[in-house]
Amino acid sequence: MGFTASLETMNTTLVQTCADIEHMTAAATPCLLIYGGDEYLNDQITRDTVYEQLAGYPERELVRLDAQTTDQYAFEEAVSPSLLSTTSVVWISHMEHADTKLLDAIVAYADGMNHDPQASPVIMNCAGNPKGHSVETLMRRHNIPVNTVPKLDKAKDKLNYVYGEFDKRHRRIEPQAAQQLVSVLGDSVGELTGMIKQLCFDFDDDPLTINRVNQYLIGNPKVSGFNVADLAMSGKTAQAVIALRSAVEQGVEPIAMIGALALQLRNLAKAAAIRQGDISKHDANINEWALRTANNRLAGWTSQGISNCIQRLAWADEQSKTSGSDPLFALEDAIELISIKGITQ
Repeated sequence: MGFTASLETMNTTLVQTCADIEHMTAAATPCLLIYGGDEYLNDQITRDTVYEQLAGYPERELVRLDAQTTDQYAFEEAVSPSLLSTTSVVWISHMEHADTKLLDAIVAYADGMNHDPQASPVIMNCAGNPKGHSVETLMRRHNIPVNTVPKLDKAKDKLNYVYGEFDKRHRRIEPQAAQQLVSVLGDSVGELTGMIKQLCFDFDDDPLTINRVNQYLIGNPKVSGFNVADLAMSGKTAQAVIALRSAVEQGVEPIAMIGALALQLRNLAKAAAIRQGDISKHDANINEWALRTANNRLAGWTSQGISNCIQRLAWADEQSKTSGSDPLFALEDAIELISIKGITQ
């Protein structure tokens, strides 16, 4: 996917949020629900929306409520004028746990304060589970705006998110570096976002390279594993073994790097199966970047060679998990076999 297309995909949510804010500013409705998707992204979009409503209105106070413990009376008090402020910005979290009376109170408030410029804005966020879906349906039924947050559950979506975060800061990142970030930190969008902020703050490189990324991630076992795997898959036996020993000296356990090697071999096997027509890209469940990398490495490999390497790596995994005689030797042995494409005498 092109860079521009990636940004358009990930910017949809932010554009929608801005549109909803403008809609609220015009006082068409004082309420907005931010629904589902990635938990970190949901919270961040809610937070940004709340502070957008506070910006420029020094007389407004922020009132935070949790639907798990809030009833309709607490809500009605929050949106009513107080001694300190005539209007507040009310942030209600965990709306999936809201009881019927609280939901009825919110709907009645949204309807009763429609087009009232003095209405207190109510920003709600809600998980995308079955209970949350019921809340979303109710809000839509009563014409309360709903902003649906992306899930970011696919590697491609996370990669697009990385590109979008760099573009938001008027920066660029090399595709390989973006993939490295997703591979290592993709399980946590919060960690991924924090690393992007830190990299942009500390380095002026444009685009940001994989070497810069690895400077910050090199202590992570996943990164060490990916580095060793890349060297081994490239046939650089000595460099791969040196990188392995260096990582172990820094405290990384051999078993922590076996996963990265196994992933590379699985991708190789999937690429071979797709090329031979045994499975489709969809059935293989492999992202485009990983497939291109595996295809570029297929030359010289055979099905037997891949099988030999997988078996040897399984032995290394067993040695690492059972405190075998020498797990490091077993892993080095597997790396050496991978470096020669699984060819045995």
